[in-house]
Amino acid sequence: MKKTTVREKNIATSVLVIGTGGSGLRSAIELAEQGTDVLAVGKRPRHDAHTSLAAGGINAALGTMDTEDSWQQHAADTLKESYYLADPRTVEIVARGAAQGIADLERYGMGFAREDDGRISQRFFGAHTFRRTAFAGDYTGLEIQRSLVARSEQLQIPILDTVYITDLLVQHNRVFGAYGFDLNDGTRYLIHADAVILAAGGHNRIWRRTSSRRDENTGDSFRLAVEAGARLRDPELVQFHPSGIIEPENAAGTLISEAARGEGGILRNALGERFMERYDPERMELSTRDRVALAAYTEIKEARGTEKGGVWLDISHLPREVIMERLPRVYQTMLEVQMRDITREPIEIAPTAHYSMGGVWVNPHDHATEVNGLYAIGEASSGLHGANRLGGNSLIELLVFGRIVGQAAAEYSAKLQAQTRSADAVAAARARVEKLLAADGVENVRALQRAIRDLMTEHAGVVRDEAGLTAGLEKLAQIEERIGNVGIHPDIAGYQDLAHAFDLLSSALSARATLEAALERRETRGCHNRSDYPQMDPELQVNLVWSPTAGISREEIPGIPQEIAELIREVSTAGKLVE
Repeated sequence: MKKTTVREKNIATSVLVIGTGGSGLRSAIELAEQGTDVLAVGKRPRHDAHTSLAAGGINAALGTMDTEDSWQQHAADTLKESYYLADPRTVEIVARGAAQGIADLERYGMGFAREDDGRISQRFFGAHTFRRTAFAGDYTGLEIQRSLVARSEQLQIPILDTVYITDLLVQHNRVFGAYGFDLNDGTRYLIHADAVILAAGGHNRIWRRTSSRRDENTGDSFRLAVEAGARLRDPELVQFHPSGIIEPENAAGTLISEAARGEGGILRNALGERFMERYDPERMELSTRDRVALAAYTEIKEARGTEKGGVWLDISHLPREVIMERLPRVYQTMLEVQMRDITREPIEIAPTAHYSMGGVWVNPHDHATEVNGLYAIGEASSGLHGANRLGGNSLIELLVFGRIVGQAAAEYSAKLQAQTRSADAVAAARARVEKLLAADGVENVRALQRAIRDLMTEHAGVVRDEAGLTAGLEKLAQIEERIGNVGIHPDIAGYQDLAHAFDLLSSALSARATLEAALERRETRGCHNRSDYPQMDPELQVNLVWSPTAGISREEIPGIPQEIAELIREVSTAGKLVE
């Protein structure tokens, strides 16, 4: 039996925020500005959170470029492109609150691109009726993250950068804190809190080619919430971004921003054909993400792709100064990873798992879960995106609900008469870490993680069917069995192996939820393509809510307010091909 010297820190705070990306920091800022005691923890450095990778822009109907734009039209576009699976109440809250979200960023010092007269510049993104995407070059997320970090520092918000949360602590369906450890030296953390905000991202790293970096978005939020007693909504609805690079392998899936298509990039197959003419002749490369991703997938599947299994995205016809000014990050990324000059050569791309549109079940008003005192926000949550997320909507969601959830958690904490705790819950969390640290089995956690990514890529990728999903569940059952025989080996460099083991547990739970819900959704709708059910089924215009004990239930979606419904055009399926 391995011996470990355990040091445990005991911390108390009013509200604990798990995750230090955009949603976590925005909610922490709201709490601090209200004078509520808050602590934020993250497993990655705050400056390097996933939000910093977001490139294209952030949506708000400011009406500065197109005066006829409105929050109602923003809501209508969002609902239409969600294939009517988004919650209209959530959508209205985000569209109405978007301008305030932009104003908050300006208050924090965000440097938006501006017109000559000083107005915030906005550009078209696919499937938006008007120009409503504000941006900072093609590194909008990085600028947002920098602004939020700077504001957090001004407010002196305590942030622990290298703490991995293993369990939420719950007594009688009420959260009272969390347990975790330091990634570098293994120090344990017992954190007592009145309320917990879960902002630890989605689950798209469980696919082999993904826009998330190693060890982020492994489904941590999903596992923590479900084990605490919450449920997941629509975990099968995962957005595959059309343009992830193919090589080198350690960078496979790295995004080429949609801004490249927005600025005039052209997609061609290996035959040199501009293939979007076949799939969406009206919008072409400015079509929605699901259509472009499926188009690229179809070209590759039908042997019109490149030798390496991709298609070409070409922006070399654009003036060099346009590329350097408006797409500097794309230019820099391709130089760094492939030594490729995109002002002269096309980029080889393929669809890549990009965004979890489903997530933890939350109510539409304040993102509270079914566990008292537990909230979920950002990619960890669900309700806004339905079956297809509009580019630029995720960043504004962070700003709008960051403010709302911060306020809700502060109010919840202030109203608590007393907080119950459970020594048994703490002991169980402590024992779980101890058991894994002592594990000396033959299975390697990284190899099992790779096995999950392989099976999800093969059986639950862009196009799915009954036989493939069933086979995926059979493979997953075998992997789940092998997880019980892992070996954990902390070393002089830290406790990454222990973190990987918890990542693996999260990935396995997220994979099961995704496969089971994808099997249940016997239709093709938005990002979810079933080759054996190529049509939308009106009976499935519902949310699928999953738990490991109760399975899947169907949840009705509320009606759309008249003022928004009048602005919605029918969702066309023209050009949307299935295998």
